[in-house]
Amino acid sequence: MNEPSPKPSKVEMIKESSRFLRGTLADSLAQETTHFSADETQLLKHHGSYQQDNRDSRAKLQKEKQELEYSMMVRSKIPGGRMNAAQYLVHDDLATRFANGTLRITDRQGIQFHGVLKKNMKSVIRTINQNLGTTLGACGDVVRNVMACPAPFENRIRTEIYRFCKAVSDQFLPQGGAYQEIWLNGERMKDPAALPAGAIEPVYGEVYLPRKFKIGIAFPGDNCIDVYSHDIGIIPEVRQEGEGAEAELTGFNILVGGGMGMTHGLAYTYPRLASPFCFVAPGDLCAVTKAIVLVQRDFGNRANRNNARMKYLIDRRGLEWFRREVEIRFGKKTEPVRPFLPQTIETHHGWFLGADRRWFLGLFIENGRIKDEKGLRLKSGLRHIVEKYRCDVFLTPQQDILLSGFSESQKREIEDCLKSFGILLPEQLSNVLKDSMACPALPTCGLAITESERVMPSVMASLEKVIRKTGLENRRIMVRMTGCPNGCARPYNVDIGLVGRMPGAYTLFLGGSIRGDRLSFAVADKVKAEEVASTLEPLLAAFRKEAPAEESFGDYCARIGEARIKTCLFPAAGK
Repeated sequence: MNEPSPKPSKVEMIKESSRFLRGTLADSLAQETTHFSADETQLLKHHGSYQQDNRDSRAKLQKEKQELEYSMMVRSKIPGGRMNAAQYLVHDDLATRFANGTLRITDRQGIQFHGVLKKNMKSVIRTINQNLGTTLGACGDVVRNVMACPAPFENRIRTEIYRFCKAVSDQFLPQGGAYQEIWLNGERMKDPAALPAGAIEPVYGEVYLPRKFKIGIAFPGDNCIDVYSHDIGIIPEVRQEGEGAEAELTGFNILVGGGMGMTHGLAYTYPRLASPFCFVAPGDLCAVTKAIVLVQRDFGNRANRNNARMKYLIDRRGLEWFRREVEIRFGKKTEPVRPFLPQTIETHHGWFLGADRRWFLGLFIENGRIKDEKGLRLKSGLRHIVEKYRCDVFLTPQQDILLSGFSESQKREIEDCLKSFGILLPEQLSNVLKDSMACPALPTCGLAITESERVMPSVMASLEKVIRKTGLENRRIMVRMTGCPNGCARPYNVDIGLVGRMPGAYTLFLGGSIRGDRLSFAVADKVKAEEVASTLEPLLAAFRKEAPAEESFGDYCARIGEARIKTCLFPAAGK
């Protein structure tokens, strides 16, 4: 592998001269312009926003030498995806008043607003903060939203795990004060010129991290957060000493070095699953996660952003070198990883008895987009239920939603209400649809090569027909699509991954796992969206005929291998 240049990238220099993420953002907000400068957008990310433009109109406007249709994506940071009714309703209201009228649940349990104009950003961010939320650190070269299983079952351990999720999240919030000065009250909290960098940003320092950093806490046996895909994946250990004894949280297994992103044509970029690293007692979780982040801060690649995630640092230096550096910052030796249960990526769809003997309902949200469209008035229906019943809201890593706090007698009322808004219950949807997920891609994402969210419904409709034709309706097959190879919807470790390769076409990945613990492999390139289902049909038919009932589609593909798969998909090529 070629060693990248030691010269810091331009983004590193922008951060270094920004006075802890201030830059000229405040001055720009005071101007009646529609967009920020290129340098300002690099700082804006850390405050929870990406500048975007309408990709549908870009070429025409550029040809006419007109200004692009700029707007901002603003992302709310919600640790563990937990919101009360008031917080959800505020987000719903902001989407109507200042965004494009929709809410987008992210695959990191946050909420995105698309179409926010620059002049309205302060109103959106300030209102979120007034309701005990934040956008700080939802994007940028910092620790992003810390994920945790959101399912509100009656379980004391789950409550404990959420407290750890919140504690880990809180310790990594940027401390430089720029966010409060620019978006909230305008008062300077810290003077960058009067204090050393360590006093202003004790974790991040003057230049923050080399790249984004992701942390997730699973629940034993439930890998809904895709624990292997994170820079730090955390698996709690829960033990029960003797029959009838109360279960206890005894510690956490730590995995390191996961990450889904890659770049087409750059062999030194690749998806990677996190490696087992160590075990820590509950009281050491914050300290060990901080030590790991500090190693990435101190040694991560700041010259080449394509190669700057922690997974590459671990692969360059080795896991044992990484362990030594973590132990220096942790202050003691780490313990070996303890055995843990295999985990399945759960969706939590349907009715479940939860905390305080109250019921919660998991609803499928197609590609995470909450909107009113034709006969499906999803946004209005969810608002009506949350407003009337004051239920808690939990966002899932599969871009779905859990509504919690209902009595047994209210379940029928809720179902009737959903029906009146055209919202289907999970049991009315196909298994393959409920296990599908796509990133936003066009027309908002600046990195998108091709469509994802907008084309996924038609891809899934065709695939549903093939699933019925091959008699696989009762089997679980996970499908994820992204409009570029950065992997936002985590397409590289499930049964079927579709990764944007060029306009209208995708690289087809197969052989991942419903446990999330095995990477898939590319079997076809430049597959057109309208040909995905027909391309997969012969392989799905073979799976139906050959695989035992307990074998998943991903396991089947991994077992028969790439050569056999290609022969099945493209029989003419093998002649």
